[in-house]
Amino acid sequence: MRRPLRLLVLAVAAVLALPGASPPSPIPTGSPVALGSPAAPRPPAPVSAPPQLHVVGNRLVDREGVTRRLLGVNRSGAEFSCVQGRGIFDGPADDASVAAIAGWGANTVRVPLNEECWLGTANIDPRYAGAAYTSAVRDYVRRLTAHGLTPVLELHWSHGRYTGPSAGCADEHASCQKPMPDLRHSPAFWTSVATAFKNAPEVVFDLFNEPYPDRATPDTERAWACWRDGGTCPGIGYAVAGMQTLVDAVRATGARNPILLGGLAYANDLGRWTAYAPKDPAGNLAAAWHAYNFNACADESCWSRTLGPVAGRVPLVAGEIGENTCAHAFTDRVMRWLDGRGASYLGWTWNTWDCAAGPALIRDYAGTPTAYGAGLRDHLRSLNARSGTGRS
Repeated sequence: MRRPLRLLVLAVAAVLALPGASPPSPIPTGSPVALGSPAAPRPPAPVSAPPQLHVVGNRLVDREGVTRRLLGVNRSGAEFSCVQGRGIFDGPADDASVAAIAGWGANTVRVPLNEECWLGTANIDPRYAGAAYTSAVRDYVRRLTAHGLTPVLELHWSHGRYTGPSAGCADEHASCQKPMPDLRHSPAFWTSVATAFKNAPEVVFDLFNEPYPDRATPDTERAWACWRDGGTCPGIGYAVAGMQTLVDAVRATGARNPILLGGLAYANDLGRWTAYAPKDPAGNLAAAWHAYNFNACADESCWSRTLGPVAGRVPLVAGEIGENTCAHAFTDRVMRWLDGRGASYLGWTWNTWDCAAGPALIRDYAGTPTAYGAGLRDHLRSLNARSGTGRS
């Protein structure tokens, strides 16, 4: 998500973050139950491992060929805390906090990352960089999968000085959202991430958060060419890594994990996605879309016109949905539209921020929803109740 009041929101987040709830005490086993006494508590049902997904036509399917949807939340923090010298995650990343996410009926968590923190560049505090950072992310992925949640690892903040239209900062370092990934670090980031998780096929890769090369040039076709091919792009002062370069970097490691690719206009515009989609030797690409009430494409007419053709050809994953109203009327509409097409969606964000300044689903890390978050929680639970599986 693009957040103009980012620094203020992050300051509020640091104050409001609460420790996760302690896990419940284990149920004693091996004790006989006397006749006529109350029944012993049932142990929790075993958690199924998250599915190993691949693309078939416009669907994500598991190894048995069953269609799966990615439904859940974003867990923001690892993209900004490290570069700001405040830690690795924003709030707890322990088992209890992950269990709270699963308790909403979610089956997926998208985890935004910072390429400089992952690679351990010299500008990052060593306590939060390199091996310390990658180890923390690996541990979090293990916790997610232990709760049956699909991890989506995503490059959110990257290197490159950009001061053109809609610039988030003038800093060349990975301290804000840039219009495109950079050739200097982004291929190395994805080579490293893919190497780390190529033997974890349940992990999904989202190559870049919210591209906006279209803000740097009014020429839409050149913006889409920049998106796919990178190099020297109009209005962008650093060498760009296009989506083809990043797909190639992932596949060169032997990783066949599913890959998500967001379009232009902060991933809100997929109008030319199919025309410019990079080639993937694994045939495992899906389109990523972001939907907020303040986006240009924010109504059913636009969604049907621009997203419908994409969703008919490849899986559609709304990697971020949200609104800045502290309510959920807009996200309810988005979810209904996506449900009707069997598409996936993830709410922004599982953080205790001000739900108006930066859409926050929760008031605490035990999972108490905001008025906005209640819409997603109740909808996910209703889907699980209808399916009877807890997994959609």
